[in-house]
This record gives sequence, structure tokens and C-alpha cells, in this order.
Amino acid sequence: MTLTQNIQKRLNDSPAARWGAMIIVSFTMMCGYFITDIMAPLEDILTKSVAEGGLGWTSSEYGFFSGAYGYINVFLLMLFFGGIILDKCGIRFTGTMSCALMFAGALLKWYAIDNSFGDATLFGYPMQVALATLGFAIFGMGAEITGITVTKVIVKWFTGHELALAMGLQVAMARIGTAAALACSLPMVKAFGRISSPLLLGAALLCIGLIAYLAYCVMDKKLDCSGENAADEEESFKMSDLKLIFTNKGFWLITLLCLMFYSGVFPFLKFATKVMIYKYNVTPDLAGLIPAMIPFGTILLTPVFGSMYDRIGKGATLMIIGSFLLTAVHILFALPILGYGWFAIIVMILLGISFSLVPSALWPSVPKIIPMKQLGSAYAIIFYIQNIGLSMVPVLIGWVIEKYSTVESATGTTYDYTLPMAIFACFGIIAIIIAIILKREDAAKHYGLEESNIKK
Repeated sequence: MTLTQNIQKRLNDSPAARWGAMIIVSFTMMCGYFITDIMAPLEDILTKSVAEGGLGWTSSEYGFFSGAYGYINVFLLMLFFGGIILDKCGIRFTGTMSCALMFAGALLKWYAIDNSFGDATLFGYPMQVALATLGFAIFGMGAEITGITVTKVIVKWFTGHELALAMGLQVAMARIGTAAALACSLPMVKAFGRISSPLLLGAALLCIGLIAYLAYCVMDKKLDCSGENAADEEESFKMSDLKLIFTNKGFWLITLLCLMFYSGVFPFLKFATKVMIYKYNVTPDLAGLIPAMIPFGTILLTPVFGSMYDRIGKGATLMIIGSFLLTAVHILFALPILGYGWFAIIVMILLGISFSLVPSALWPSVPKIIPMKQLGSAYAIIFYIQNIGLSMVPVLIGWVIEKYSTVESATGTTYDYTLPMAIFACFGIIAIIIAIILKREDAAKHYGLEESNIKK
């Protein structure tokens, strides 16, 4: 019996090994999230005239740029193909490729913002906007493929162990990157006198993240050589397996919930700093710190809710509660009441709780619906659909702000954010409905979303 147990023991049975692997890949994603949101606090600078020290972008140009994260993923289907590559070629090849794409895109984005191109245009946009958008799109392609790869890494190492806690901690580390971007971007610009300075730091961090992922690849190879070889599952994937994903009702419900929920969070963060300035009268120096409370809150709460899901279950219930909170937050932001910074802080805390509840339950629930060998493609499809929202919603909100929310007066330009926030609230309402249907589907199909993850 002892000999048999030794033969079957795998590297991920060691807590130190599996948590070490999680920290390495999570660090790489943390560096990616830093770049993702590094420009959000700088919207006011980007849209100011050159004479005022800005870059002279319009709100529509900023919206076009902000949505670029998902353009290649959505319109060229690269995220979908990335999932297939992940299932066919494995974690090591796919992760290294996607990390390199992130680094290349970040460098192009930095180059565009760091240089002035005069009156040159490309595809109807100023050259600076066009190149920055292209760099962000390349980065986004790499970041999303890295995201599904890291998620599959964690499932591979933690199935039967602390899966939701591990995913929660990975999300928490990602939020550290987001929080650092929101809190440090504007102070760095003021300290160094260049708008591109945060981007240069982000590119350097991504270079370190790429090296870290290469170190993980050594661990992944050792895992495949220990005990039962998980690589066999990746090699057994067939294109015909996609039919099993596309015909799974539970999969589509969790995908649409992801779309609605994240469309109400990440696009909002790209405009939140300006909302704090013009709706809640927060000074520009402090305005980026209030949205930064969201990721800081999730750093603490997502692992807590993830551990709760591991031990007592109730994943579908957590998603319903989180969707209710998201809706309440955007309704409060839409209402013309209490235009004070302290009120905005309270509402942001509620959004942080919502942003911890749903991801802590949503991502660990996918392996309960989809088998391991199809998991890369499944996560890729979810991320692909999510990217439609991440790409199109900022464009929509930027257009709405410019068309309906911009108020010109003798004292200058102000903004009425009632309509944009009402749009975000609609995403939350739809998320509530989908989460309730998902809970009913779980009861009928016995996915186990309400059951604990740790197997005794």
C-alpha cells in the first residue's frame, strides 16, 4: 500500500509546490493588470488640450483606445483560437507565447504615448491614438490568453484541494496590479513630468513577469513527470469536443453572467476617476485613489469568499448576492444625491464587496461544468464573450458622455453621469436574472455549484 501511494503521489500533493506555482503565475498576471488600468487615472490629462498640458484627445478617442484591449480578441477571434492552442499545445508553450505578446504590446503603447506625431493620422485617428490603440490591442490579446492559461494552471494544480481559495488569491494579486495602477499612475506623471512614465514601469514589470513564467514552466514539466500525467488530458482534446461546450446550457449561463458582471465593473473603472472629479468634487490628485479602493478591497475579500466556497459551497448564491450589490452601486451612482467624496467612498466599498463575491465563485465553478481536457477552450470562450463587453462598453460610454453628458457653461466643461451610470445598472439587473436561472439549472443538472470544493 505504501509503495502504491508513493507511485501515485504527484508534485501538486505538496502544499509548498502548488502554492509556489500559484504565486509565480499570479505574479505574471499581476504585472499584466498593472498595464491594463495604467491609463485610467490619466483620462483627464489625455483629454485636456496640449496648451493645458494634455494630449488633446477627445472622449470618443479615449473610449476607442480604452476598448482596444479586446479588439483583436473579439474581431479576429484570437482569444478563441488561443483556447484551442492551450488545449492542444499545453500550458508551457501557450503561456510563454502570450506573455511575450503582452510585453511587445506594452512597449508599443509606451512608444506611442511617449512621442508626438504632429498632424499624422492613421485610419482617421491621430497617429498617437492609433498606435497606442494597436499596442493596447496586442497587449490585450496576450493578457487574455495568459489569463486563461493561468486559470488552467491553477485548476491543474489545485483540483481536489483549495481551488477557490487559490483562484481567489490569484485574483487578489491581480487586483494589487490594478490598485497600484490606479493609485500610482497620476503621482508618477507628476513626479517625472512625462505621461508615459507609468507605461515604462509597466513594460519593465512585464519583462520580469515573462522571466517568472519561464521559471514556472520548469515546475510544470516536473508536475507532468510525477504520478499520473496530466498532459495526457491536454493531448486527448479534439475539435469535436467543442460541440460539448457549445451545447451546455450551464456553460452559457455562466458565460453570460460573466459578460454582464464584468461589463459593469472594468469599463466603469476606466471612467471612474473623472466621475469622482466632476460628480463628487474630489480633487484630481485624490480622484484616482477612490476607484483604487475596489481592487484593494478584493485583495482581502476574494480569498475569504473563495475559502468559504471551498469549505461550504453556495457558489451560485454568492453570484446572486454579488450581482445585487453591483446593481445597487450603479443605481446609487446614477442618483443625483450626496455629491460628496465620503459618499463615493462608501459606494465604492460596496462595489469592492460585489467584485469579490462574484469572481470568487464564478471562476472555480467552470471546472464543475466543463471537463479538464476542454477547460482551456471553455475559459477562452468565456473570456472571448467577456471581451466583447470590455471592448464595446467603453466605446458606448465614451460616446454617451460626449453626446449626452457633456455640459458646456461659462465656467467651463462639466459632466452629468446619470445616463452612463444607468447603463451600468442595467448590466447588473441582467446579471441578477442570469444568476438566478443558473442556480435553478444547477439544481436540475447537479453541477455541484452549491457544494464545497475540497474533497476529503
